[in-house]
Amino acid sequence: MSRLFFLFLPFFLSAAFADDPPLFVAKPLTNAGGFIPDVEGPACDAAGNIYCVNGPWLQTIQKTTPQGATEVFVTLPAGSVGNGIRFSRDGTMYVADYTAHNILQVDMKTRAVKVFAHEDRMNQPNDLALAPDGTLYASDPNWEAGDGQLWSIDPQGHVRRLAEIMGTTNGLDLSPDGHTLYVNESTQRTVWAFTIAPDGALTDKRLLKQFDDFSLDGMRCDVDGNLYITRQLKGTVVKLSPTGQVLREFEILGAKPSNLCFGGPDGRTLYITEVEHQRLVQVRVDRPGLEWQRWQEK
Repeated sequence: MSRLFFLFLPFFLSAAFADDPPLFVAKPLTNAGGFIPDVEGPACDAAGNIYCVNGPWLQTIQKTTPQGATEVFVTLPAGSVGNGIRFSRDGTMYVADYTAHNILQVDMKTRAVKVFAHEDRMNQPNDLALAPDGTLYASDPNWEAGDGQLWSIDPQGHVRRLAEIMGTTNGLDLSPDGHTLYVNESTQRTVWAFTIAPDGALTDKRLLKQFDDFSLDGMRCDVDGNLYITRQLKGTVVKLSPTGQVLREFEILGAKPSNLCFGGPDGRTLYITEVEHQRLVQVRVDRPGLEWQRWQEK
């Protein structure tokens, strides 16, 4: 091989990666003011579109393309207001409906909305996680009382209470092997880990991390089992190892990040709903999201 190749190799490499944005540096995806302050959600479909609840008004689900174009995808029925969103492997959208104590199901082709599960004992289902076997998990805070619950919903829509008298349960996700459920409590600033028993019960509750200040909200797992957690009022996302070690913390251009999801062509774009400026923010990260990886395994 000629010496000219090695002479010009650094130039070729720098040109090839010149368009790659820096890691862990936030930039806006949508314009400020494009959502109302209740913007939450978010979740990506197989094509990389991002869906958030409460776009231009309450009860809407807003669709945003990876290029930042937005449209109202669906309006929820009267009495229903969405919060967390998750997609099943077959592409069905599930939405936590906190005002009507429902888990809603949205058909992505017809845009029809129906009640998948209902439970009067719920305070206000907040965020969702989806296990490989199709089981949904829902956090259920009671903000006024400062406590919360956890629920599971099986693929047939049967609801089971897994835990009560916790703190204000909010963000939650599962480990890559599906055997550990992670849950954070916003007011208490704690992150807990549970082992999921063969019968579906939660066992071996253990404290993963307690923060000294600010608040916690949405939480998602990457393919290595690291947790990305939004820090409300601090304006950051923290990356936490499966053992509770803070690996990195980065700013997201606003004081109130509410929730987040992974997407992009390689699963390494983190999308964050940012309440202060009412927009979506995007950040390139070093490893793909777990949920994105499962889309590739379909």
